[in-house]
Amino acid sequence: MTVEQLIQKSEEELRSQFAIADEISEFNQEKVLKAFNKHSIALRHFNPSTGYGYGDEGRFVLGDVFADSLGAEAGIVSPAILSGTHALTVALFGVLRTGDSVLCVSGMPYDTLHGVIYGEGNGSLKDFGISFQCTDLTDEGKFDKNAVKNAVAAMGDSLKMVYLQRSRGYELRDAFTVAEIGDMCDFVRGLGFTGCIFVDNCYGEFVEKQEPCDVGADVAVGSLIKNPGGGIAPTGGYIVGKEKYIDLIGRRLTAPSIGNEVGSYAYGWRLFYQGLFMAPHTVNQAMKGGFLIGKCMEALGYENFPKLDKTPSDITRAIRFNTAKELCDFIQSVQEASPVDSFVTLEPWDMPGYDSKVIMAAGCFVEGASIELSADAPVKEPYTAYFQGGLTYEHCKYALKKILSRLM
Repeated sequence: MTVEQLIQKSEEELRSQFAIADEISEFNQEKVLKAFNKHSIALRHFNPSTGYGYGDEGRFVLGDVFADSLGAEAGIVSPAILSGTHALTVALFGVLRTGDSVLCVSGMPYDTLHGVIYGEGNGSLKDFGISFQCTDLTDEGKFDKNAVKNAVAAMGDSLKMVYLQRSRGYELRDAFTVAEIGDMCDFVRGLGFTGCIFVDNCYGEFVEKQEPCDVGADVAVGSLIKNPGGGIAPTGGYIVGKEKYIDLIGRRLTAPSIGNEVGSYAYGWRLFYQGLFMAPHTVNQAMKGGFLIGKCMEALGYENFPKLDKTPSDITRAIRFNTAKELCDFIQSVQEASPVDSFVTLEPWDMPGYDSKVIMAAGCFVEGASIELSADAPVKEPYTAYFQGGLTYEHCKYALKKILSRLM
């Protein structure tokens, strides 16, 4: 079977999955458009501001539009937030105080947060006297409710936050569905927990019809160079949730005496609004591309996650290889199919925040944007590549031809 024949066969077998993805995209596009209409978005909202940014209507209303699109009461959207890790850090330090405890119910958080949580002498949560404990997941990669129940009881009144990471990070578990997140929210509330339920929503926005704040989360956090920026936002992050928490977090982003009253952007806000508007469609393209790549890799005998009979809950797909060379060849093929830096030969490197060398394909218009076609992996066993993004389905398909030509 040729590469073209394999792709055509796989597309035919994925019709039902593609139809579901289209339905979700249409629903979310309408939801975002209604948020724009509700707040009467006009050209003036795109205007730049300088200095303090007092009265910057574009900044204020952008937070409201994000909040409505993501099922929350209030929101912060800022180009001063540099990454998903930065957004999570600002939000954690905004809500938590010395003596508080956090329980992460989704296993150990993503690698780049380890220093934020447990670092020594670097201004971490630990340095500020904030305890962070984790419950392991079950063997099936699901929440362990018995372990959570015991931990909540043991932590007592010091427990101020329950933390969930939606995406898999560098694990092989499936991303948590919004329904699973909602069930865990109900479960911990049933245990008497009254504090903040906090969700790392990176890679998950607009993949389903609901978002974590629709089902009980108090705060949800993400990066604008992932899903909600639509491949157009040049930088930034968002934090949405209950108004009381967003106020506290704003006072950490700026200063306790100032909060969300300041913040300017001399380049204007259009790309952030336009990126959010495009996000449901862009996520749809990435989802279809991920399905197709997964289907073809499965046909070649490469195990990948999530299984193709499931509707994914984020835009990432994990593909397991037999050797480090196969892993690196796959990621090199993605780089060669990129519109930017396609000529680059990739080498694993010691990336800040990770405990092993990482190889990363990211020939993107926005540096490091994982809503654009990209792939990365820690070069260690089990040799697993994490593939995500794709601004257009056609680009994903072109990259797949490159990948299959090399592997076949």
